[in-house]
Amino acid sequence: MTLVKKTNFPFLRNEKWMTDFFDTDRFFDADWMKPFAVPTLPAVNIIEEPKEFIIELAVPGLNKKDFHIEVTNGMLNISAEKELENEEIEKNYTRKEYNFTQFKRSFTLPENVSDEKIKAHYEDGILKLQVAKKELTQVPQKKEIKVA
Repeated sequence: MTLVKKTNFPFLRNEKWMTDFFDTDRFFDADWMKPFAVPTLPAVNIIEEPKEFIIELAVPGLNKKDFHIEVTNGMLNISAEKELENEEIEKNYTRKEYNFTQFKRSFTLPENVSDEKIKAHYEDGILKLQVAKKELTQVPQKKEIKVA
């Protein structure tokens, strides 16, 4: 038996990568470009502390006004949208660039959090949410009643 190791790097014998490269309609959607794709969702850290949950999202390049955070039916929804237009005018040319950033993340909140006590803070590209825990009412222990 022979073990054949397959790599994702295109071989010269395979003509497919050449057609993907020169096919301008499919260049950025080509199979060989998928490892270089930029993720659309920000990375998230969730930390549980004794009195709160801390949710951190890595979202550099945004401003505080770009975020929309809401709680609906036990779901914490975090979204952001930013459109940037940059125009550069020189003597012989005009260059105009557009950049559009958008994401939406949703988290199911556990029963032991208080919807009213959520704080959000954005600094150095990190959106930090502090979700306070609430005391759950203690369930009374079972009491067995003997039949007389």
